[in-house]
Amino acid sequence: MEQKQTQNRVLIILLALMLVCGVLAVLGGYRLLNRPKSLVPTLVLPADLFPEPTPTIYPSEVTVIEQVQMLGRLETVSYHIEKVVTAESGQGPLSFLLGDKLLLIARGTVIAGVDLSQVGPGDALITDDGTVYFRLPKATVFLATLDNQRTQVYDRRTGLVGMNPELETAARQQAELLIREAAEEDGVLEKADENARQVMRSLFLALRLEHVIFVDELPTLTPSPTPVHTGTPVTTP
Repeated sequence: MEQKQTQNRVLIILLALMLVCGVLAVLGGYRLLNRPKSLVPTLVLPADLFPEPTPTIYPSEVTVIEQVQMLGRLETVSYHIEKVVTAESGQGPLSFLLGDKLLLIARGTVIAGVDLSQVGPGDALITDDGTVYFRLPKATVFLATLDNQRTQVYDRRTGLVGMNPELETAARQQAELLIREAAEEDGVLEKADENARQVMRSLFLALRLEHVIFVDELPTLTPSPTPVHTGTPVTTP
């Protein structure tokens, strides 16, 4: 009987201790949560656990050169053009739901000139008096491209589900074509041809060839007639 009472007392003491520990834990947690933030220890994690925000590029060590080509381009004029392009899709009665419309401010460059690699021995003729007839290749547009860093979407209005991922790409492609057309309408090829003639004329002057004529087709020179000597007439007395 006494042994059983002793066991009961021990059990009661253990339960009391557990209850006291629980109360102390609750009170400690409550005080920890309500203590000043400056006193709350800060959890510092190693920097390696956080992802690097800047993308890391790992270029391949293998380089494949597909083609090497000799160029003789003489760039004689450069245009810097700004064009405003509006692109839209999903317009109509359901535009509030499917519509997508943007305003693109496109800035690009157009470079034109002549390709001197097309010039051969048969494109120049020098006469006896020092006149140079020169056939210059037609001017052409070498480059018409957008400046992606300066080209930007100024405004975009999209319906609830109308975001078209291809709309900006299509607008940029169209802007590139419009920039080239604008340069051609302003006479970029004529200016390139005129500037190329000035450059070539300066080159000929450096070679002491002052009289240069630019032609589409070289003239055919006729040889000067050779005088025929019949000899001194013999007179008889």
